[in-house]
Amino acid sequence: MRKITHLLMRVIVTITSFLLISIFTSAQKTTFSNANPQRPKLVVGIVVDQMRWDYLYRYAAIYSTNGFQRLINNGFTCENTFIPYTPTSTAPGHTCIYTGSVPAIHGIIGNTWYSRQLQREIYCTEDSSVTSVGSTSEAGQMSPDNLWPTTVTDELRLATNFHSKVVGIALKDRGAILPAGHAANAAYWFDNANGAFITSTYYMKDLPEWVKQFNNKKLPDQYLQQNWNTLYPINSYTNSTSDEKTYESNFASGGTTFPHMTANIQKDKYNVLRSTPYGNTMTMEMAKAAIEGEKLGQNANTDFLAVSFSSTDYIGHAFGPNSIEAEDTYLRLDKDLASFLNYLDEKIGKGQYTVFLSADHGAAHVPAFSQENKMHGGVVTEANIESSLNEMIENRFKIKKGVAHITNYQIYLSPAIPPADEAEVKKAVIKQLLTFPSIAEAIDLQDVSATTMTGNIKTMITNGYNQKLSGDIQYIFKPQYFEGSGKGTTHGLWNPYDSHIPLLWYGWGIKKGKTNRETYMTDISATVAALLHIQMPSGCIGKVIEEAIQ
Repeated sequence: MRKITHLLMRVIVTITSFLLISIFTSAQKTTFSNANPQRPKLVVGIVVDQMRWDYLYRYAAIYSTNGFQRLINNGFTCENTFIPYTPTSTAPGHTCIYTGSVPAIHGIIGNTWYSRQLQREIYCTEDSSVTSVGSTSEAGQMSPDNLWPTTVTDELRLATNFHSKVVGIALKDRGAILPAGHAANAAYWFDNANGAFITSTYYMKDLPEWVKQFNNKKLPDQYLQQNWNTLYPINSYTNSTSDEKTYESNFASGGTTFPHMTANIQKDKYNVLRSTPYGNTMTMEMAKAAIEGEKLGQNANTDFLAVSFSSTDYIGHAFGPNSIEAEDTYLRLDKDLASFLNYLDEKIGKGQYTVFLSADHGAAHVPAFSQENKMHGGVVTEANIESSLNEMIENRFKIKKGVAHITNYQIYLSPAIPPADEAEVKKAVIKQLLTFPSIAEAIDLQDVSATTMTGNIKTMITNGYNQKLSGDIQYIFKPQYFEGSGKGTTHGLWNPYDSHIPLLWYGWGIKKGKTNRETYMTDISATVAALLHIQMPSGCIGKVIEEAIQ
C-alpha cells in the first residue's frame, strides 16, 4: 500500500512540475511577445486636402477597383467621422489628425492667426530662425516650432529610441511639417520659386542626393506641357455642373473651361501647377522617391510616411465641389492612389504596411450654385464686417479702430478699448454682427458657456478656442454663407459640409468592415498609437476606434 501511495505521489509531483513548467514557459512567451510587439513595416498617413466625405460615393461608379474602392471594400471605413472643433482649415486639420488634439490644446488655431503682441498675423509654421535648404527663396523659413504637443509620428520615434524614420511630404509646407512633427527625419514641400521640393535647416543642412535627383527630373515642366484636359470625354462628367459657370475662378488667365492650356502659362507657372491634378501626381511620385531614397519600410523598425495631397484644395477653392474640374481631379487622384497602393504591395509587401486616409476639412457649395438651385447661400467680406463694427464703435464709444483685426471668423478688439468699457463694447459688437443677414450667431469667446447655442456647436467652438491665441468674439454664418468673393468656395465652419470627412483604414492590423457610429478626427492618432503599441501624443484627447483593429 505504501509503495502504491509513494508511486502515486511521484506521479502527482511529476504532473504538477510539468504543469508549472508549461505555465512558466507560457508566461515567458507572453512577456516576450509584449516586450516585442508586432508592428507593420511602414505606416502611410494620407490626408486629402479639402476632401468632402461624399466624394467617396459621388464618383464611386467611375472609380477604379484599386484606388478608393480598394480601401473601402478591403479595409475599414468610418462613415461618420467629424472634425470636433471650429474654425476648420488646413493647418489645424493636419495637426488634429497627428496629435489627436484640438486647437485649444495644440496651439495651431488656423493657417494664420493674429498676434496681439506683434500686431500682425502669424503663419502657422513660420520660423525666422531657420533658412531654406534647396532654394534661395524664403519659402524654407519654416518649422514645427509653433506646434505645442507631440504628434503620433514623434511618439513612434520616441518608442523606438529614434530608430524609426519619419518623413512628411506635401506641396504645402504646413501639410508636410505639422504631420511629421518635431522629431521627424525630414519634411519636404514645394517651392514656387524654383519648382522643386525643399526643406529647412530645422531638419538638415543639405538636401539628400535622392531629393536632388528627383528635382532634377523637372517634373513640373513636363506636367505643365501636357495641359489639363479631362481624363474621359467631357460629356461623361454627369456628376458635375456644366463646364461654363460664371462663379468659377479664372484659371491662371486660362479661362474657366476645359482644356486649361497650362503649357502657355509663363508667369508664376509653378504656382499654377498646384491648381492642377498634376500637383497630386507629383506628390505621389515624391512619396515613392522617399520610400526608395530613405529605404522606408525596409528597416528593423516601423517607419512612417505622412503624405498630404494639396491640389484638391487649390482646385476646390477655384472651381467648387460641383465643377468638372473637381470631378476630374478625384478621378485622377483615384488612379494615383491605385498606382501608389500597387507600388506599396511590390516594394513593402502585401499585408506588411498600414494606410489611413482622411481629410483636413471639407468645403461648402459655391453660394451662387446653391442660389441657382433654389437653396440659400451668399458671401460677405471681412472688410465689410470690420468697417461696420469700427463705425459703430467710434460713433458709440468714441474709439477709433476698435477692431484690431478679423481672421478665422473671430474679432480681435483693439487694446485701446478701456477695460471698464470692454464688456459693453463686446455686447455692442455682438448686437451689430447680428444685423448682418448672413450671420446667425455671435458669441463672447471668454464666456462660451453662457451662450444658448446647441451643444454640438458650443463644443466645437470651445475646442477651437485657445485662450492665449484666439480672438475675443466669434461669429457663425447661416448654412451656405461664408466670407469670400463669390468665385469658387471655401471652408472653416461647423457645418457637416466642412466637418464631415472620410476616414479609411487598410492593411496590416486592420479589420475589414465599417462603422456608422460617430467618430472624430482626434481618434486617428489614438488608434494608430494603439495599433503600434506606442504612447499616444502628449495632447491627445481621442479614443481608439477598436472596431477597426484586428
